[in-house]
Amino acid sequence: MISIDTKNLPEKQDKKKQIKCVVWDLDNTLWNGILLEDNSVSLRNQVVDLIQTLDSRGILHSIASRNDYDRAMEKLEELGLKEYFLYPQINWNSKVASINNIAKSINISLEAIAFIDDQPFELEEVGFSCPEVLCINAFNLDQLLDLPAMNPRLITADSKMRRLMYINDLERDRAEENFIGSQEEFLATLKMNFTISSAQEEDLQRAEELTVRTNQLNTTGYTYSDDELKYFIRSPQHKLLIASLDDKYGSYGKIGLALVECQEKIWTIKLLLMSCRVMSRGVGTILLNYIMNLAKTHNVCLQAEFIANNRNRMMYITYKFAGFKETEQIGNTAILKTQLTRIQAFPDYVNLQTY
Repeated sequence: MISIDTKNLPEKQDKKKQIKCVVWDLDNTLWNGILLEDNSVSLRNQVVDLIQTLDSRGILHSIASRNDYDRAMEKLEELGLKEYFLYPQINWNSKVASINNIAKSINISLEAIAFIDDQPFELEEVGFSCPEVLCINAFNLDQLLDLPAMNPRLITADSKMRRLMYINDLERDRAEENFIGSQEEFLATLKMNFTISSAQEEDLQRAEELTVRTNQLNTTGYTYSDDELKYFIRSPQHKLLIASLDDKYGSYGKIGLALVECQEKIWTIKLLLMSCRVMSRGVGTILLNYIMNLAKTHNVCLQAEFIANNRNRMMYITYKFAGFKETEQIGNTAILKTQLTRIQAFPDYVNLQTY
């Protein structure tokens, strides 16, 4: 278990760890008192500032509390905090089950979650069953904002809008649940616009953030410094492409990135990634198919590098379905090549724009 106490705080944490969601207990954690037993409860000091500050850093919030759902949500609305909590798990299940449900709903790994509770037993149980989770005793809330894991190096426009983007996702999910028809018919109702453009300097912070935050739908896991990214956008031997998506519910932000090394007769896809948030929107192959069409137009061969980890197998399958075949292995890097004879058409339910 990774736990945070007041002793030797800097040594107790992995400084490379970055939290994407803070999961709060309620009683004697978010507020003072026990909702179902006390006449009234009051917010703990600085809680509002903590939640709002982390939200502005692009860190999400949720709840894992053994409580009465309706009473708790009514109290959160009364306190003006209801809008900050995504997929709240307020029930009588274990905190372990609740945290796993939150991770699944947001589509993040357990290692990207911090859990705050006032009960040592709850912290120990979560720490034992989910050792990747950063467990924090509510006694240490005054140190929360200073933790390296709570301080992303990059805070972009997309970061600041992250919670609102997830709220839009909830609206889409509710609409899909109530829709009668095929998935393609539902996707057509979203009126999606997928944009691919050459990255500009103003895109570089988001480009770097995507390489750091995207693990599952990432072909190599390469990360690049600001100087390297600036070099790529100016280099005639490279194409740095960035993709964004929006629909009738709002913007998903910049959700895809590709780096292509362009030699005279062969292009190499060094990096291809897509945000997990758009996994269910049927747009996962658009960026790859665009690159394939571009290579065919330039009459060059196309290959891709792939570095497997325990989470990105879906990207390997994406390459295979696109007609790429593994031809050699260099260290931990697989080289996959395609003859560009089978390029999928772009889906009818998406309007593609390129710049």
